[in-house]
Amino acid sequence: MSALSYKKNDDIESGALDKMTVYQECQRAFAESPINARKCRKLLAKLIHLLTIGETFSEFEATGLFIAVSKLFPHKDPSLRQIVYLAIKELVPLSNNDVIMVTSSITRDVQGSSDLIYKPNAIRALARVIDGSFVQGIERLMKTAIVDRHTSVSSAALVSAYHLLPIAKDTIRRWAAEVQEAVTSQKNFPAVTLPNYAPGPAVLAPYHALSLLYELRAHDRMALIKLIQQFSGASAHLQSPNANVMLIRFIAKAANDGAHRQQLVALLERYLGHKSDMVALEAAKAVLTLRDVSPKEAASAIESLRAFLASPRTIARFAAIRILNRFAMTNPGAVAVCNAEIQPLITDSNRSIATYAITALLKTGNEASVDKLVTQISGFMSDITDEFRIVVIDAVRSLALKFHAKKSTMLQFFGNTLRNDGGSAQYKAAVVAALFDMIRYVPDCRDTALGILCEFIEDCEYTEIVVSVLHTLGQEGPAAANPTVYIRYIYNRIVLENAFIRAAAVSALAKFALVDDTSVKKSVKVLLERSLEDETDEVRDRAVIALKLLESGDQAQAKAYISPESRFSLPILEHKLALYVTGSGADFDTPFDMSSVPLITDQEAREAALKAHRETTEATPVVNGGAGGPTPASAAAATTANLASKSNSHEAAIQRAEKYAAELAAIPDLAAFGTPLKSSLAVALTESETEFVVTAIKHIFPSHVVLQYDVHNTLPDAQLSNVSVVASIEDDSEELVEEFILPVDELGPDSHGTVYVALEKTEDHLAVASFENILKFTLHDINKTTGEVSEDGDEDEYQIENLVLGAGDYLEGGFIGSFDHLWDELANTEAVDTATLSEYKGLEEAVQFLISQLSLTPLESSDEVTSASTHTLKLFGKTLTGEKVIVQIKMAASQRTGVVVQCKARSGDEEVAELVAGFVGSL
Repeated sequence: MSALSYKKNDDIESGALDKMTVYQECQRAFAESPINARKCRKLLAKLIHLLTIGETFSEFEATGLFIAVSKLFPHKDPSLRQIVYLAIKELVPLSNNDVIMVTSSITRDVQGSSDLIYKPNAIRALARVIDGSFVQGIERLMKTAIVDRHTSVSSAALVSAYHLLPIAKDTIRRWAAEVQEAVTSQKNFPAVTLPNYAPGPAVLAPYHALSLLYELRAHDRMALIKLIQQFSGASAHLQSPNANVMLIRFIAKAANDGAHRQQLVALLERYLGHKSDMVALEAAKAVLTLRDVSPKEAASAIESLRAFLASPRTIARFAAIRILNRFAMTNPGAVAVCNAEIQPLITDSNRSIATYAITALLKTGNEASVDKLVTQISGFMSDITDEFRIVVIDAVRSLALKFHAKKSTMLQFFGNTLRNDGGSAQYKAAVVAALFDMIRYVPDCRDTALGILCEFIEDCEYTEIVVSVLHTLGQEGPAAANPTVYIRYIYNRIVLENAFIRAAAVSALAKFALVDDTSVKKSVKVLLERSLEDETDEVRDRAVIALKLLESGDQAQAKAYISPESRFSLPILEHKLALYVTGSGADFDTPFDMSSVPLITDQEAREAALKAHRETTEATPVVNGGAGGPTPASAAAATTANLASKSNSHEAAIQRAEKYAAELAAIPDLAAFGTPLKSSLAVALTESETEFVVTAIKHIFPSHVVLQYDVHNTLPDAQLSNVSVVASIEDDSEELVEEFILPVDELGPDSHGTVYVALEKTEDHLAVASFENILKFTLHDINKTTGEVSEDGDEDEYQIENLVLGAGDYLEGGFIGSFDHLWDELANTEAVDTATLSEYKGLEEAVQFLISQLSLTPLESSDEVTSASTHTLKLFGKTLTGEKVIVQIKMAASQRTGVVVQCKARSGDEEVAELVAGFVGSL
C-alpha cells in the first residue's frame, strides 16, 4: 500500500474500525462473484479483531454473517479457508443455532480432503462448533484422524479431543486405543520428501497423545502408574523429546503423591542421562522439586546439571543455572559443590545467566567470600535491568541477614545503590526494604542504616517510599543513640514535600517527643506548632492531636495514641467485618464487637515479619528469560505478590486457631475446657490411599488435652457406625487420664467425621506422651443395586499410626535481637541431652526435622546448613504460658550412624529446659 494512499481506517491496530461498516462490507464482498480472496481475508481479519476486542453482534447480524461466511467455502484459496475457520470459531458463541449451516461444509473438508491445510484446520473448527450430542456422529472421523500418518492431522485431532473432554468425556474415553497408538506411532513432517531433505520424526503428535491419555486416566491412580511404566520402559520407543518431558512431569506428580515413590524416583534418575538436553534438564528439575527430596536423590540431579553449566549452548547453561538457583533457595549446602562451575558464569555474555550465577553464589557462598561477591555485584548492577536488579537485591538481603559480621559491607553496598541515579520505584523500594530488615534483625546497624535512609529521602521522587522511610524513622529513630540527628531530616520533609509526605512526617516527628529528654520534647513541640497553619487538613489535624496529647501531661496516654505498642490484626478485622455485613439482619441489632479482633504487639509483628521473610526468601521466584516463560517484569510482579501473600502468615495462624476454637466451643462437653492455648497442624496417621484416611489435631487447654481424629471413609459400598478411636499411652504414664470419647454415630460412603478424645492433666506441668491408636467401628454393607444398608454389622478395628504429644506442642516460636545476650542471661538453668537421628544421613533434613518437632524459631539463619559434616542450630521461643526458651543444638553427620545431636536448652523455668532437652534426647 502506498504511503500516500494510507488511511487510518485501514489500520486494525488503530482501533478505529466501525462495526457496522465492517458488517456491511462483509455482506457485499462475500456475495461477489468471482470472490476476491485477498479482500475477503482482510475483511475477515477486521471482523475477528472486532470480536476479539469485545464487540458484539445481535443474533440477526450473527446469522447474516454465518450465511455470508458459508458462501466462501467453494473458493479453494488455502489462506482464505484458514481464516474462514478462525472467523467461524469466533462467531459460534454469538449464535449457536446457526452452526448447522457450516457444520456440513466443515465435515466435508474433514472427510474428503487430503490437503494438509484444509483437514487439520477443519478438525479444529469442527470441535468448536459442535455440542456434546454431535460428538458421537463424528467419532469415526476423529478416530481415523488421530491415527493419521501425517502429524499435523493427528495433532489437530488430539488437541480437538482434548477440548471436547468437558462435554463428551464418556465418548472420548472410547478413543483410548487410538490415542495410545498415536503415542508411539512414527509420523513424519513434512508429508512430502523435498530434494536434499530427509523428513524427521514428528514430536508434537506423541506429546499431544500422551497428554490426552493422561486426562483419560487421571481418575484412576493405578491406571496412571501403569501408563508411566508402559511408556518409560526401554521398549516404549517414545522418541519425541516433548512427550518424554511430559512423561517426566507425570512421574514427578505421582512421586509427590506418595505412592511407589522409590521406583518413580529411580525412573527419573534414568532420564538424567537422556540424549536430549531438554529431557535431561526436565528430569533434573523434577528430581530437585520433589517434595522432601533427600540429599542422595538430589546429588545425582545436581551432578547432571553441573555438566550443563559448561555447555557451549546458551539455553542449556541458562536452564541449568536457573534450576540450581531455585534449589539453592532451600538447600544452599547441596548446591555449594557447583560453586567452581558457577563462578565463571558471572562474566557470561548473557546477563540472565550472569544474574542467576550471582544470586546462586550469594545463597551458597560462605562468610569469607562475601566481600568479593559484593564487589563483583557492584560493577554488575549498572548493566542489567531493574527487574534483574530486584532479584539480586533480594539475594544480597538474605546474605546480610545470614552473616551479621559483614553488615558494614552490606550497608555500603545498599547505600551506594540508593545514591546511584535512575531506577524504578520497585527497585528502590526493594533496596529500602532490605535496609529495613537490617535495622530490625541485624544488631548494631540501626544508626548507620537510618543515616543512609535520611540521605536518600532528601532527593527521592517516590512518595510511597518516602512515607515508608518516615514511618521507620519514627519507629526506630527515638531509640537511636542520638535521636536529634533525624529530626532535621524529618522536618525538611514538612517544609519541602507534598501533603502525603508532610502528614507522615508530622506523625514521625511526634514520636520523638516521647523520648525522656526535655529539650527534645520542647524542640519537637515548636516544630509541630509550625504545622498548625498547613494548608492541608490532614497535616493540621495530625499536628493538633499530637500537641494536645503531649500537652496533657499523661505520658502513658500520649504513647498509646502516638506510638502504640500493639495494633489490631487488619486481616482478621477485615474478615470479621465481612462476616458481620454479610450475615443475617439480626446481626445488626448489636454493634460490631471490636474486642473479638486480636491485638498484635510489636514483638509479635516482628516475629511474623521474620517468619514471612524466611518463607519469601525461600520461595522468591526468579526471572525467567527463557522462550515462552514469564518476562522479567512478570517475575518481579510475581515476587511482589508472593511477598504480599506470605506477609499474613501470622494472621493465618490466628484465623486457624479461631476456627478450631469455634468448633470446639460448639460442642458442650468440650466448651467447658475453655479456649485452647494452641492447636497443632494436622498430622496424617494413615496413607492417603487407604480405606480409612485418618488425620489428627492436638488441642492444648490449661488443664486438658483434646485429640481430634478426622476420619474419612473412602469405601464406596460400606457404612460405618459407632466410630471411635482408642488412644492408649505407650508407657502407661499417669500424667494424662482419659476423661471421655465423643464417637461418630454414623459415617456413610465417601464421607467425613470427627472423633474427640478428651484427656485430663493430673499434674500441673507439661505432659508428653506417645499414643497407640486403634480405629474401632461397626461395618455395614450397602447393597449396590438398591442402596440399602444392612442392619447387621460386623465390629472391626483398624490399626493406625502412633501420635506423639511432644514438647513442641507446648511451645511457640519467637524473635529476639541477640541470641548470645539471652543465652548468657539464662546460663543458670541449663539442661543437656544427646540423641542419634539414625534415619537422617544429611544435616539439612535433620535441621528441618528438629525445627518442626520443637516449633521454635531458628535464629541467625542457623536453619541454613553450610557444612556437610557439622552444624549448630539456634532456636528461640516461648511456652504457652510465656516462659522464654532458648536452645542450641550441635550436630555432626555420619554416613554410618546418621546425625548425632547434642541439645542444650535454657529457660527461666528449669522444668521447661529439662522437658525440651529430654524430648530431643528421646527422638
